[in-house]
Amino acid sequence: MTTRREFIARAGAAGLGATLGAGAGAAEAADANAPAGRPASVPFYGTHQAGIATPTQEHVHFLALDVVSDSVGDLRALLAALSAAAARLTSGEPVGPLRTGVDPPVDTGETVGLGPARLTVTVGLGPALFKPGRFGLESRRPAPLVDLPTFSGDSLQPGISNGDIAIQACAEDPQVAFHAVHNLIRLASPAAVPRWSLAGFGRTLNTRGRPTPRNILGFKEGTANIVAHDQAAFDRFVWAGAPESPAWMNGGSYMVVRRIQILLDHWDSVSLDQQERTFGRHKLSGAPLGERHEFDPIDLNKVVDGRPAISRLAHIRLASPAYNDGERILRRGYSYTDGIYDGAAGGGQLFICFQRDPRAQFIPMQTKLARGDLLNEHTEHIGSAIFACPPGAGRGGFVGEGLFA
Repeated sequence: MTTRREFIARAGAAGLGATLGAGAGAAEAADANAPAGRPASVPFYGTHQAGIATPTQEHVHFLALDVVSDSVGDLRALLAALSAAAARLTSGEPVGPLRTGVDPPVDTGETVGLGPARLTVTVGLGPALFKPGRFGLESRRPAPLVDLPTFSGDSLQPGISNGDIAIQACAEDPQVAFHAVHNLIRLASPAAVPRWSLAGFGRTLNTRGRPTPRNILGFKEGTANIVAHDQAAFDRFVWAGAPESPAWMNGGSYMVVRRIQILLDHWDSVSLDQQERTFGRHKLSGAPLGERHEFDPIDLNKVVDGRPAISRLAHIRLASPAYNDGERILRRGYSYTDGIYDGAAGGGQLFICFQRDPRAQFIPMQTKLARGDLLNEHTEHIGSAIFACPPGAGRGGFVGEGLFA
């Protein structure tokens, strides 16, 4: 078993290159260039972390880690090691040698020949890292990084909620996303251990020019979402900055994660009309009720046959900016499957959203939804977490470096 001393020697900033296989041993078996027809790579380094404004990939593998060391030096080294490894993974390279003689390979090897598949790795920091008496970081905690409340109707399970460090790995190939999580878990040991993990598929749309995907309820997912090219919307609603956030979070964002079990046996038994009233949209076209086309504006005042076209408790009404003081969030969620649940196919949504300040955006919005959304009859919120995602790292640096300045 790796000791704390060995971890620091292996993952410390001065030794990251050798640790993560920058030498010939890593290169000899690496297939860094994507094969013909494979999606290209997304750079890890930059002003913002990739995996937020990036056009959504088809698959996600989400991981929450708990830090078991009580050393702030170990925490810093861990974030540096995770960042260096993520930079290699997103470029299609292994995290270390695949041929090591009598020792186990450093990289597990399941993506040899697959290419980077537009992999992004987004790192988040949980509120518990800032608790007094833990790492001495309590004065550095961003004000928007609040503990999420328990909302009406929540049935939260501690084992699939919260976490000290979040790893959101998104890719066009599920094996590439799994490979990233698999290797980052190994790299994080023994300073951190996995708390929970979940794989998902069926992206939420956040860009135009691509068909809108459907969730496992059969409705289009992301029609009214913030789109990747809308810089003004990102600056207003997504990227952290003054006065809400400290300087070390400028250009970052706050990620809320909710695991929502969908009661498919109940949903499958209700009429199409009721399904459409629940969402406030036509199921096939995606158009708001009372309209014809998917991207027609939502008219919350429209009346059809003497009643509101969109129910007062419809999902899109309660989640709309008009009902939330003009606030919006960037949704980047995925569907997931989970065996059999109450005699029907088990599954749900790994709801992921990013915003500038959850206190003004997600929390008020979810409070309204939890109290009145018609969709609540068909869902159960079983997991919940919030993370501060720092800005991107420059080459030679790491995500979260400003926290320790």
